Amino acid sequence: MIKTDIDTGKVFKESDTLVPAVIQDNSTLQVLMVGYMNRESFEKSLEAGLVTFFSRSRQRLWTKGESSGNFLELVSIAEDCDSDALLVKVNPRGPVCHTGSFSCFGEAGSEGFLGKLDSFIGQRRRLMPEGSYTTKLFEGGTEKICKKIGEEAAETIIEAVRDNKERLIYEAGDLVYHLIVLLRYKGISFSQIEKELCSRHEQSSR
Repeated sequence: MIKTDIDTGKVFKESDTLVPAVIQDNSTLQVLMVGYMNRESFEKSLEAGLVTFFSRSRQRLWTKGESSGNFLELVSIAEDCDSDALLVKVNPRGPVCHTGSFSCFGEAGSEGFLGKLDSFIGQRRRLMPEGSYTTKLFEGGTEKICKKIGEEAAETIIEAVRDNKERLIYEAGDLVYHLIVLLRYKGISFSQIEKELCSRHEQSSR
C-alpha cells in the first residue's frame, strides 16, 4: 500500500465528496487526464497501487484500464493548498485517452520546451527538408554528429572553467541540441532518456 500524508478528512469532507484528480506522467510530467475521486476510490487506489476513480456517469468506482488494460500505476498523490484537488503521479501502461492518444490533452500537452525541441528534430529526421542545418547533420551520419557533440562539449567545459556563465549557457544549449540530434538519428526519443533518469532517481531515493 502506498503511503500518503494527505488528511482525508480535510479533502473528503463528506462521504459523497468528489475531488478532481489531475493525472500526471511521473517521468515526463505531462498531464494525461482529469478524473474524480471520492474517499473510497482514493483508498482503493492506495491499496491496489492502480488509480481508481468514481465515475459520475456510471455512479460507481472505476479503475482506469479495467477494460482496456491501460492501467495507471500509482506513484504518489498530493493535495493542493486548499485541499480541494489532487495531483496524482503515475506510470501509464499504455495510451490514456479513449481516442488512443497518450494524453487526453494531446500528445504534446505539457512536455516542456525540450520535449517540443525533440519532436521538432524528430520531424526534421522524417522530412529531411533541404537547406536545414539539422538535415545536414543527419546526412553526415553518426561520425559528423558525434564530432559536433565533441566540439560543443569541449566549448562547454572551457566556458565552465572560465566561469563565464553567459557563454556557458550558450554552449550548453548547443551541446543539448546536438545530443538530441544524435538520439533521434539513433531512433531514441528524449522521453526515453527522461524515463531512464526517473527510474534511477526512484531507485536511489528508496
